[in-house]
Amino acid sequence: MSDQSTVLYDAPGPHARRRNLITAVVFVVILIAIAAYIIKVLADNGQFESDMWRPFNVAGTWTTWLLPGLWGTIKAAFASIILALVVGTLLGIGRLSDHRAVRAVCGLIVEVFRAIPVLILMFFAYYLFAKYAVVPSSQLSFAAVVFGLTLYNGSVIAEILRAGIQSVPKGQSEAALSIGMRKSQMMRMILLPQAVTAMLPALISQMVIALKDSALGYAFGYIEVVRSGIVSASYWGNYLPSLLVVAVIMIAINFCLTGLANYLERRLRSGRRRTAAPDPDVADLEAMENIPGFTGIGR
Repeated sequence: MSDQSTVLYDAPGPHARRRNLITAVVFVVILIAIAAYIIKVLADNGQFESDMWRPFNVAGTWTTWLLPGLWGTIKAAFASIILALVVGTLLGIGRLSDHRAVRAVCGLIVEVFRAIPVLILMFFAYYLFAKYAVVPSSQLSFAAVVFGLTLYNGSVIAEILRAGIQSVPKGQSEAALSIGMRKSQMMRMILLPQAVTAMLPALISQMVIALKDSALGYAFGYIEVVRSGIVSASYWGNYLPSLLVVAVIMIAINFCLTGLANYLERRLRSGRRRTAAPDPDVADLEAMENIPGFTGIGR
């Protein structure tokens, strides 16, 4: 049995494999039964009839509900992502500050807002802004959504950047300090570019989360694509097709963000590979040209 063992666990024997197969088959059968029941209920309610899809051939369905909702989602996500990147960068760098008070304040902000659910942050901002007339009433829902997404995602991005900066080899920081760089210069020119490259997939994933969480604005009347899809479905009575269309829209946007992340990561990594080390002989020869009396014999 020793040659069948793996790193994490011993390979299952004949009885365990048979038991695992039976469990998997039973689980799949249960899933198929649940799916068949759901499909039957939806079919009995006429959700698969062709008439349910005809509203999407009507221009008013898009111009009245879906496109304005999509614009609301993109607008809130874009604003909150930009602000979250700024807030996250400041908090992440603050957590690495040499001053204990700065580290403590930034750490407290990050831990508090990471622990509070996004919806609660949105409701808090909504009622706070309404009570003190911080923003016009027409922008109240938008401001509440952006506030909640910015603070939550900014706190998470701060931790992502802090982890990325700390993952950079310590020798690079020591080398930067040894040539007289200030910490701000070292952070801006050496540590942050490498941290962003290393943490880019995680950063894009957090942006996708911000995009999806913008749908929470539905709870207090913000017009975004999920709310618009539900309102359209209540008007036409085609809930399943409407939700499927909304799901396709959200999946397409998320795939675009993921593709952008993969593209940027490939570009950054290929850029690093193209920066090849110089030939030692050429480098020595170019350095000797600065020596007085060197004539370049043999070149």
